[in-house]
Amino acid sequence: MTWTALRTTHYIGGRFTDDEPTLSVENPATGEELARVADADAATAMACLDAAVEAAPEWAATEPRFRGELLRAAWARILERADEFAETMTLEMGKPLAEARGEVTYGAEFLRWFAEETPRIHGRYTVAPVGGQRLLTMKQPIGPVLAITPWNFPLAMATRKLGPALAAGCTAVLKPAQLTPLTSLLLMDVFDEVGVPAGVVNCFVSSSASTTTAPLIADPRLRKLTFTGSTSVGVRLLEQAAANVLKCSMELGGNAPFLVLPSADVDRAVEGAMVAKMRNIGQACTAANRLIVHRDLAEEFTAKLAARVGALTVGDGMADGVDVGPLVSAAALDDVEAMVTEAVADGARVVVGGSRVDGPGHFMRPTVLADVPPSSRCIREEIFGPVAPIVTVDSVDEAVALANDTRYGLMSYVFAENLDEALSTAERLESGMVGLNSGLVSNPAAPFGGVKSSGLGREGGPEGIEEFLEIKYVGVSLR
Repeated sequence: MTWTALRTTHYIGGRFTDDEPTLSVENPATGEELARVADADAATAMACLDAAVEAAPEWAATEPRFRGELLRAAWARILERADEFAETMTLEMGKPLAEARGEVTYGAEFLRWFAEETPRIHGRYTVAPVGGQRLLTMKQPIGPVLAITPWNFPLAMATRKLGPALAAGCTAVLKPAQLTPLTSLLLMDVFDEVGVPAGVVNCFVSSSASTTTAPLIADPRLRKLTFTGSTSVGVRLLEQAAANVLKCSMELGGNAPFLVLPSADVDRAVEGAMVAKMRNIGQACTAANRLIVHRDLAEEFTAKLAARVGALTVGDGMADGVDVGPLVSAAALDDVEAMVTEAVADGARVVVGGSRVDGPGHFMRPTVLADVPPSSRCIREEIFGPVAPIVTVDSVDEAVALANDTRYGLMSYVFAENLDEALSTAERLESGMVGLNSGLVSNPAAPFGGVKSSGLGREGGPEGIEEFLEIKYVGVSLR
């Protein structure tokens, strides 16, 4: 990668600013500084909104095909620059390079998907049942959008929000996580390259999220907030958004159960668990957080999973053959290790792993815990690390009850070869998404989102663009 071309300042009104880069970005594999980026204050954030508001009327009036072709051009350009994006993600976030390349393909696909949705924004024209009027409905862009994204999928979380926003005819302000801003700034470079008009998309980086985003949320010109992150932060943002009755999409925390039922194929379940748990170093809201295994299969499943997990190679994601990179920060590593320590104190048994890796960087040994009490913190809270706690149950009913015993409801996984057992269990689970005999279901063509405290709204699929549209009704009287 050519680091001399790295973008390190905000992108506002169609240009990168001249601000001095002062905010340090760490390489989690070494603990050393990777780069510095500009650090926005409230005035800088407001300048982004000003640019988005100024560009909004003209962008909303563009033909759908024009917007779609720009998004498609951005999709193609990301793939052309795939190595730059993958290396940037690995260096600033830690995931192995092979996984980063996978995210490039996945993240870019949101732009292609929503490019194809732009001409499919439909209204309707009907005759009123009584009164003789004609009922005309149309869908229009909701207006300027603030998109706040997390650090764990630096490209895909941005494209999953900006793709539908721009496709719908909305302008946008992106605020990426301060831990991983370089990928978002690289994305701005792509939008600039392909000719997205000035002010349509803007981006600022800040070490103080509350100081910079609160004034934007309080500004009546902003009409949409889309956020991915923790439930606690999401609740605070919803409280702020209520003052202006701001339309919100919230993709919040998860506590995904992974059910291995009596009819499951153990080898297939282990393969699914490896994907659902260890992908992205376990740092995903959809990661399998609680492995709930029927007692008849528990011993075999635990042994086979531990063998696979114990064979994983831990190291710098830029190195060849690495399966598991570092956690994103020292604080993240401390918390994951503390969860393991607490689980052992609660009576859990370490089958493999169980501790951090000595030396530089924030590495946790991939871990399997058996006999974990359901009351343990690693069962009640999101782990966000390469730790797989296994709970044994005696029936499908017990498995479902335990799976639903959480305030969260984003993702669930069910492994069962008996179709009745599989589908009936999937229907009973309180989650917005279910992986049935699959450890990975995220797809740009499918609606992504949760229930309960896991969020509001959906991203991706035909449903994703609806979050950025308002419905207008016109009653037409004919002579």
